Amino acid sequence: MKAFEVSGQFMMSYRKWQPFAIEVAAADENAAREKTMALMGSRHGVKRKSIQIGNVKTLKAEEVTDHAVRHLLEAKK
Repeated sequence: MKAFEVSGQFMMSYRKWQPFAIEVAAADENAAREKTMALMGSRHGVKRKSIQIGNVKTLKAEEVTDHAVRHLLEAKK
């Protein structure tokens, strides 16, 4: 499992885009995109078509700031 930082924007209301950056633990880049879509939909009630992912960046273990992601990385070793 690897850590990724996924950034982009999602539509909050009519014509208003909200930027976001989220850290996720996933097997690969495509899984990180899917996890981000699921989390944004769950947390904000946003449909997948209203989420635009701009950048997916691989993070080193030292760069991870989210405690849940860090825990998942250490548990999967």
